Amino acid sequence: MRLTFPRVGMVLVGVLLLAYAFAVAPATVSGGRRHAAPDRPVVPEANAMVTAEAVAPAEAVAPAGSSPSPPPAPQIFPPAGRTFIGVMTDKGPHDFTALDSFTAAAKYQPQVMLFSAGWAADQFDRKLFDRISDRGMLPMLGWEPWDYEVDKAARRQKLTAREIDRVRSAQARFRLSRITRGDFDSYLRTWAEGVKSLGYPVAIRFAHEMNGDWYPWCEKANGNRPGDYVKAWRHVHDLFRAAGVTNVIWVWSPNARWNKTTPQLAGYYPGDEYVDWVGVTGYYGTGAFEQYWSFDSIFSPTIKEIRTFTSRPLVVTETGASDGGGRKAEWIRQTLRGLPAHKDIIGLIWFEVNKELDWRIVSSPGAAAAFAQSVAAPRYDLRWSPDMVPRTRLDE
Repeated sequence: MRLTFPRVGMVLVGVLLLAYAFAVAPATVSGGRRHAAPDRPVVPEANAMVTAEAVAPAEAVAPAGSSPSPPPAPQIFPPAGRTFIGVMTDKGPHDFTALDSFTAAAKYQPQVMLFSAGWAADQFDRKLFDRISDRGMLPMLGWEPWDYEVDKAARRQKLTAREIDRVRSAQARFRLSRITRGDFDSYLRTWAEGVKSLGYPVAIRFAHEMNGDWYPWCEKANGNRPGDYVKAWRHVHDLFRAAGVTNVIWVWSPNARWNKTTPQLAGYYPGDEYVDWVGVTGYYGTGAFEQYWSFDSIFSPTIKEIRTFTSRPLVVTETGASDGGGRKAEWIRQTLRGLPAHKDIIGLIWFEVNKELDWRIVSSPGAAAAFAQSVAAPRYDLRWSPDMVPRTRLDE
């Protein structure tokens, strides 16, 4: 083949191209990844995935073989120096209309919701607990061993308050001794397994106001005898423990003692190993407290007595005020502003129900305003979430 000038030129161009491929290209391509030239950045390819390692600074990457940081300690509910505000409405988690009205009037999100279930009619229903939890509130179950339809029937007959008490408390089926001997164990186990399955804390206020005479579980009614209440409480608690339930806050809640003739409370107390929170119920505007009584006048004698046998954190498990004397707003303001002086009270639950009297804060603009202004204080600024650990000691 004759070498002509054009052919020599083509050969020289080919040699130059091969030299570039072997000498220059490796400087910009290595192992399939393009590297930036010293004087210009690489623009990422479209759809390229950016990882955390790619954008994190070198010091943020843990050295190989190092131990991961321990998880943060769970938060305590309520935190030290805080008092939660809860609410009980007529329909509870079945219908949140009353809750929404309360929240709007109070300009405040409660952290606990108390609702009741009676043994004669109510089965465990997870939806009720989840609805409360999903709203950012700890569910507190008022668990009542009786047939509440008897109470409703007595009220429809327009009986007096004491007549209603006598009718509804006489339910032999729910005598305390029957609970202790195991007549309701199958029913209790279904609730134990249900509560256990929730996976978040639940407060159970079992058989409240036992120091009265108006419920079938009161020792002074229904053929019950002294000591029966503690035995029944411990039986229910032990059954839950045997079922492996560890997410219950057990709440013991007598009625505020209204005079010196009412029975002393120590005989009703199951013991600290069976109780997590102690509670007390009391209202301004009914019964012995029909005339104006301050919060301290109603509750302090009972709290002082409770402190002679337990130091468990205390919750006002039900309270409310009527406006019969025109002083409802005053009572609300005085109560919530004075509550921080009671360092052992970790919570208060407002009875937002129009029942014997209208206890609701929405009953008047003045009551609503007094409540909203009072709970705006830093003492009540807190939240609840399912991963929080309930406070069971005042020194935590």
